[in-house]
Amino acid sequence: MKNITKSIIALFAVLALSCSVEDVQDRPVIEGIDSPVLTAPTAGASYVLKPENAAAQAERFTWKSANYGGDVQVNYVIEMDKKGNEFKTSKELGSALPSENQVSVSVESMNGAALSLKATPFSPGEFEVRVKASAGTAVMYSNVIGIVITPYTTENPKLWIPGGYQSTSGYGTNWTHSTAPTLMAPGYGKTDFEGYVYVATAQVGTVDGEGFKLTSQADWAGTNYGAGAAGLLSTTGGNFSIAVGYYLIKADTDPTKLTYSATAMDWGLIGSATAAITGGDGWGNDANLTYDKVAKVWKITIDLTADKIKFRANDAWDVDLGDTGANGSLEYKGTDISVPTAGNYTVTLDLSSPRNYKYTLTKN
Repeated sequence: MKNITKSIIALFAVLALSCSVEDVQDRPVIEGIDSPVLTAPTAGASYVLKPENAAAQAERFTWKSANYGGDVQVNYVIEMDKKGNEFKTSKELGSALPSENQVSVSVESMNGAALSLKATPFSPGEFEVRVKASAGTAVMYSNVIGIVITPYTTENPKLWIPGGYQSTSGYGTNWTHSTAPTLMAPGYGKTDFEGYVYVATAQVGTVDGEGFKLTSQADWAGTNYGAGAAGLLSTTGGNFSIAVGYYLIKADTDPTKLTYSATAMDWGLIGSATAAITGGDGWGNDANLTYDKVAKVWKITIDLTADKIKFRANDAWDVDLGDTGANGSLEYKGTDISVPTAGNYTVTLDLSSPRNYKYTLTKN
């Protein structure tokens, strides 16, 4: 009985092996003969993408079929990469059914692909597209067409400020984007940036390792701005120079403007609640705040009465901050801040997050 069982098992093994070998031998070899040909878009096509059109079609990609020498199923994918990158980090824009030679790509999809390739929002960037055809393991690629895409973001754009001042000023390692302070625009599509930066050691832009630049990304791959003529940005300029101090930095990256300013600011507390300390009605002289580079806040401990205060810069009313809405958020020329009861307070002014300025009023 055992011998019969062994014989049956051996027979099935031989049959299985025979069938497998024959199947492989009889299986047709798929080889590419003619590559697909991308027919739309045309070279140099330009797309200015906008968030309000996210669901609309940005482009309908069309192509001539690939030829694999027989009736085989061919799958198609539209690939996109930065110009000159040879599709090493390509992103997929869309795919088509084997029977179709076209695919509609939405504004949102094209925008997402461009941003994932580190395109700079609201700035035109050069890209390349192609069709990838595959049948089994046989892959062919179409001609490459260059296009220009201006993507968008619904996030407030930022500029990073890497430089040789960082390590002594409380911003991590010099020339490191991840720990550098930033400037921010007021909304997507806007080009006017602002933010506050502390510089503990003077920076001479012409000295190796000193100075700083403004960059459109948290690396060097985007648009980098250096010092142009007085008060101007330049994409080819050297590093900015700056003296020791705490600065309000502003920049406008609109190509027709490219303006830049750095205004040194010392902050003080003023108002009727400070009168016993500053004299008069309290609105003439400031009680000076001290900057803490570790906590990145201005602070003061002071006796206050149950009255009003504001923050102002450089002992003048050109730049002052109040709290419109009494929610702990500061606005330029905002409403006076109420001190609830008389007493000794620690007051902090936090300007470290651009366009998101805050304060605390803590009774000791």
